Amino acid sequence: MLNLLLQATLMTLGLGVASLIGGLILAILFSAAELSGKRWMGWPVALLTSLVRGLPEILVVLFLYFGSTQVLFLITGDYVEFSPFACGVLALSLLFASYASQTLRGALNAVPMGQRQAAWALGLGRSHTFLRIVLPQAWRHAIPGLGNQWLVLLKDTALVSLIGVNDLMHQAQLVSASTYQPFTWYAIAALIYLVISLCSEWLLGMATRYTRRYGG
Repeated sequence: MLNLLLQATLMTLGLGVASLIGGLILAILFSAAELSGKRWMGWPVALLTSLVRGLPEILVVLFLYFGSTQVLFLITGDYVEFSPFACGVLALSLLFASYASQTLRGALNAVPMGQRQAAWALGLGRSHTFLRIVLPQAWRHAIPGLGNQWLVLLKDTALVSLIGVNDLMHQAQLVSASTYQPFTWYAIAALIYLVISLCSEWLLGMATRYTRRYGG
């Protein structure tokens, strides 16, 4: 039984890390689009993030899993069942990015405008300035907020058990049903989540100290 929970824990970690990476990439793109000053880029992103933030997380997961199959069937006439893991990662990435983009946008605005102007004066392009000058400095301001959103994302991974992903919550449910000891196995699952969260907070503390090692 414990071996099954260990495998499910690895699945939860894989789901969380994959969603974090995908969410960070989307958050950078979303925040860059909103700060670009171009309405044709900013408005669709603002609409998408507002829509995702306005829905319960469980509905986002269910809509993406069942809706993707339905949309493809309406377009092609073929029934294709998408991977629950892939749909779960996409849903969690969107959820993370919708909140993280606002944190990242605030962090980008916290970087002094003089940094950009100095880079432009040296002949650097806007995209190069953003990636090499502004974004590295923004992480110092963004990491505390992003760290909190990672902890929320970690707990949201339990939602994908509803679409068939064998994560920690799903496996705890199966084991408790077969042993008729729900409190014991849910308590073990809760302890595992707590350990992961505490380790994450320790790593985030190290990352925060590293980004602020030169002061500021």
